Amino acid sequence: MEITEDLRKHILIFQQTEITEYHIYKRLAKRINSQQNANILEQIAEDELRHYNGWKRYSGQEIQPRWFFVWFYYLVSLAFGFTFGVKLMEQGEQAAQKNYAAVEKEIPEATKYREEEDAHESQLIDMLDEERLRYAGSVVLGLNDALVELTGALAGLTLALQNVKLIALSGLITGIAASLSMAASEYLSTRSEDTGKHPVRAAVYTGIAYIITVTLLILPYLLIENYYLDLAIALTTAVLIIAIFNYYISVAKGESFRARFIEMAGLSLSVAAFSFVIGYFIRTWLGIEI
Repeated sequence: MEITEDLRKHILIFQQTEITEYHIYKRLAKRINSQQNANILEQIAEDELRHYNGWKRYSGQEIQPRWFFVWFYYLVSLAFGFTFGVKLMEQGEQAAQKNYAAVEKEIPEATKYREEEDAHESQLIDMLDEERLRYAGSVVLGLNDALVELTGALAGLTLALQNVKLIALSGLITGIAASLSMAASEYLSTRSEDTGKHPVRAAVYTGIAYIITVTLLILPYLLIENYYLDLAIALTTAVLIIAIFNYYISVAKGESFRARFIEMAGLSLSVAAFSFVIGYFIRTWLGIEI
């Protein structure tokens, strides 16, 4: 068949995408401890290589992978988990797959490749099992509680005490005590449920998420003397934490980012606003002047 210049450009793009993803999956498969997950990624890699060779029959040309993206997705997967890295990569590929329609009429295999990309690989990716995602619920619990409780507490303390050192001290005591309490509660809750999660690990994930969140929210009060500015920075930090974590979950678990973000951010900021007002009335009622 005659390959037009426009069709050839599409083929070379598909070819390069396939060989790039082949190298990413092969590298990830070698770094994963779970043999089951390694086998899944090896199978996806072989599919990508088969697609690459299929396109090469039409282009008659060897194509080098985009090494920047190979190392980018590889390092992202190491840092944030291979499930996140793989699904992030697949999201980018979904946008590129729209170009398949431009070549399907000319190349019969294109339809088969697209269907395999849409269905077979997605099914394999859903089979991936990673500890950090199994314990995502524990992290969510720690983040939710820390954000809601600490933003509320800091807002109330800021107006009631109006002293950065006292606010930081009170916030740290409250946060550390609450993190230990939440970790213990998660341990007991996980132990009593048949979830397949280890109670101690669930408690550790919850406690660590809580303590990290507390540290980030308290930090402005330890560095800046203006308590209203500190509160504004703490609330902004809370919203950023919510956005980053929900983006991670939305990609790794295929959930809606917008709905989860609005719910968590709205709850945290509403509690903070309510606590700020309560702090003002309590300070006025007790006649406290600092």
